[in-house]
Amino acid sequence: MTDTLPVDSASLREEVKIKYREVASEPNRQYHFHTGRPLTRRLEYDPVFVEALPDAAVESFAGVANPFVLRHLNEDDKVVDAGSGAGFDCFVAADQVGDVGRVVGVDMLPEMLEKSGRTAADLGLANVEFREGLLEELPVEDGWADVVISNGVFNLCADKRRVFAEVWRVLRPGGRIQFGDIANGNPVPEAAIRDIDLWTA
Repeated sequence: MTDTLPVDSASLREEVKIKYREVASEPNRQYHFHTGRPLTRRLEYDPVFVEALPDAAVESFAGVANPFVLRHLNEDDKVVDAGSGAGFDCFVAADQVGDVGRVVGVDMLPEMLEKSGRTAADLGLANVEFREGLLEELPVEDGWADVVISNGVFNLCADKRRVFAEVWRVLRPGGRIQFGDIANGNPVPEAAIRDIDLWTA
């Protein structure tokens, strides 16, 4: 028996694209969520590291937590960022894993990928690459990653079972997941669950 998803995945995805396309191209606008350098301070990222980054690496950051407070990455770790956006968490990860580690950011938005790729090149980060893809179909080989990170993206996916199945697929045996996200511990009315506008708001 297959579970019926609360909303249509494709429709939700298109609404998410509209919102985060704006974040990529107009990072200084006011949104209903925090962004940029003020958000990195709020989430207690290393201020010295963040200060050294160019604006393009930070301005479109729109996470909800700091996945690196769970555990510092090891040098030489291979990391996948599921929903990498403009790449901020990938740049943090690249600094932690060093030249022998690797970081792969996966995002569905060409605008975010173009921005993150350009910034990585400007920073000279040879250990980071960005790939276009969905969290439900990660473009990463089986068992490649030591760590999967994510920041405020799982909540935007309708089919969470499929997303987590992909996370487990790309992790090596004994690998780990470090993510921050939004969760609701209270019952949500059926009408609200099926309202795509509420998912993105």
